[in-house]
Amino acid sequence: MAQYHLEMKVNGKQVALDIDPGLRLLDVLRDCLGLTGAKEGCSEGECGACSVILDGELVDSCLVFAPQAYGRDVLTIEGIADEGELNYLQQAFLDAGAVQCGYCTPGMILAAKVLLDRNPHPTRQEISKAISGNICRCTGYAKIVQGVEIAAASKAAKEGVVRA
Repeated sequence: MAQYHLEMKVNGKQVALDIDPGLRLLDVLRDCLGLTGAKEGCSEGECGACSVILDGELVDSCLVFAPQAYGRDVLTIEGIADEGELNYLQQAFLDAGAVQCGYCTPGMILAAKVLLDRNPHPTRQEISKAISGNICRCTGYAKIVQGVEIAAASKAAKEGVVRA
């Protein structure tokens, strides 16, 4: 089969590789680039374990053919750390005890990032809606919602924003 030349930005770095055009973005991230944070879950876009941010939008990478990412910006869980240090979302999830088995955690954190980038002061209902595409089988969601609330407060404090 003919190879497809894929160029995209992943976690801030330009990458170029020749791939089978039938590969999904999930396959390229995990198998070609070694970025294993996005997990194979349902393969149907229902569980959110494979979530990544593509040009600012949360997507299920199992549903995106790799050629669709040509020239685009992909952010994975590996790309949100701050120079090797946990980012505020990762730390908030740890502080809230919102991680157990960890399978859903990358997708939950990325969903929370998209939410907080757009709405720095979400309500619990808005948080629940933002993470609704991600299934967690361990925590029961209460600690995840709490983690997003902690992250929102942490981000606001870091930016010097006071909520009225």
